[in-house]
Amino acid sequence: MNDNSYNNWVSMSDKALGATIGNFIKHHRLNQNKTQDEVSAAAGISRSTLSLLERGEKVTLSSLIQVLRVLELLHIMDIFQISNEISPIEYAKLQKNKRQRARNQNEVENTNEDTEW
Repeated sequence: MNDNSYNNWVSMSDKALGATIGNFIKHHRLNQNKTQDEVSAAAGISRSTLSLLERGEKVTLSSLIQVLRVLELLHIMDIFQISNEISPIEYAKLQKNKRQRARNQNEVENTNEDTEW
């Protein structure tokens, strides 16, 4: 993703973002050759709720998720997954503590003999 697309999303109004989501839903519904009645019945919502969604109006999040499920579009939820990223400072600390070379086996045996254990 480049910075230009991010700036476009940021500058859009909530209504424009809703319309974009609605167009996405409508586009995929039509590509799958499904009517609003078919999708809404399968999603367990009213046809008017689906119509509101496709027009970019306010609907519940659960309605959106149900429609995405029916249209087999839940893969777009991947963007919301949180991945554990390590900071450059933590990475440098880990590299500092990383073992650099192997010890000679005789040295290991000698250190074990010196202890009273």
